[in-house]
Amino acid sequence: MLKTASELLIDLGGAVRARRVAQNWSQAEAAKRAGMSRSTWKRLEATGQATTEHLLSAAIALRCEDGFAQLFPAPSPQSMDELLEQQRRAAVAPKRQRASRKVGAS
Repeated sequence: MLKTASELLIDLGGAVRARRVAQNWSQAEAAKRAGMSRSTWKRLEATGQATTEHLLSAAIALRCEDGFAQLFPAPSPQSMDELLEQQRRAAVAPKRQRASRKVGAS
C-alpha cells in the first residue's frame, strides 16, 4: 500500500520516538546528544518534520545513520551493456583523498 507524505512523516516521527525510548533517553537528552533544541526534537517526534540536517543529527545520535545510504540506491543496470559500463566507470574512477595535514603546522 502506498502512503502519503504525511503518513510517512508520522511514521518517521514514531520511529524516532520508539528508538529514543529504547535508548531510555528523555527528549531533552536525545536533543542534547543530537545538538538541537528540545522543541525541534519534540516536533520531529510529533510530526516527523525537521530539516535534513536535524534528521541526520537525530539519526547519528540514535545510531541509525547507515540507513541514509539506502535512501537513494544507484539504479540497477537494465542491460549487460549498462552493467559493463558501470563496472568500467567504477574501475577508472579516481579515489577521493583527503588533503593531509602536517601536525603542528598552522
